[in-house]
Formats: sequence, structure tokens, C-alpha cells
Amino acid sequence: MPLSAPIPLNLTNLKQRTFSCHDLLPLHSDSLWKIERGVVRTLTCSEEGKSIVLGFWGPGDVVGKPLSRLEPYQIECLTSAEVSLLPSNLWYQFMDAWISHAQESEELLSIVHNRPVNLRLLQLLNWLARKFGREVEGGKLIELPLTHQALSEVICTTRVTVTRLLNQFEQEGILNRRGRFLILGRQKQHLKI
Repeated sequence: MPLSAPIPLNLTNLKQRTFSCHDLLPLHSDSLWKIERGVVRTLTCSEEGKSIVLGFWGPGDVVGKPLSRLEPYQIECLTSAEVSLLPSNLWYQFMDAWISHAQESEELLSIVHNRPVNLRLLQLLNWLARKFGREVEGGKLIELPLTHQALSEVICTTRVTVTRLLNQFEQEGILNRRGRFLILGRQKQHLKI
């Protein structure tokens, strides 16, 4: 008797939860979170206690402890977020999200290992603009509440260096500010990363 393909389960019955900005998503060894709305970041920390950003994730992405062997491991909401709990028997339906997770993690790892630091920051901003940006007059608006400290943690530098480089990028016309958010100019989005 031939094996039949698994019958897709009704995904509308998934348990959904809403979290506020800065909340930590609970970790489960047998389930993942699918992000429906909002942005989260995954983190660990060094032996010295410094935060290490592992990635930024938005709608359609999956995150959770089963995707990492790191200890400690956290999932922090950067905005309010609505997420669905995915038990392990549904994971096969999200293979595209798993592949995307691996590819984006590798991109960030590649960015972190580039020299000099101004190139790392520019590549990070390009990556964030591609993943989370929306077209506005003048470029792509990155509507993420990222502090200079948070950006510095991603690219392994100091907050002071990020502040100096953002000011330099603004003077050079690479980016503009809209309130707390950055607009990456169109002319710089085509840079090869």
C-alpha cells in the first residue's frame, strides 16, 4: 500500500498569544512560535554577560528553543507581537520558514565577520531594510525600535561607534531619520552583501 502525503491540519485552530514590547516568549522544547504580527529578536549572552543577537524575526518566521542549542537562549519582543504556538506535529508544514531562518542567520553571521565596522553597520542596515523596511519617499523606512546599543550588539562594536557612524551616514546622504526610525536611501540599497 503506497504511503500518502500527510493531511494538512487546520492551522486556524493554533493557540495564539499576544505579547508586549520587551516581553520574553516562553521557551518550549517541543514547540515553536510562528510570528503572525510584530518583530522579535533571539539572543544569547557571552561568558562575560554581553548580549549576543542571533537574529531578528517578523511575520511568517518561526522561532523557538528547538532551533538552537545555545544556553542561555531568549526570544525578546521588539514590538508588540502576536504569535501562534506550533506543536512538533505541525513543523513539517513550515519547512520554508525553517530554511529562511537558516539563511537569514547565515547572512547575519557573515555581516558580523566583515571588516571594517562601517561596512558591517551599512550591511546590517541593508539587511534590516530588506527584511523589515517599507518604501517611502527617499528610500526604505526601517520601523524597528532599535537603539544604538542594540545595533552595536549585533555588529560587535560600541554604542559610541554606532552613533558616530550613523551621524556620518546621515551627513553622506546614505540615510535619513524619521523620528526614532531610519530611512535607508535608495541609492545604497543595491550594495552587494
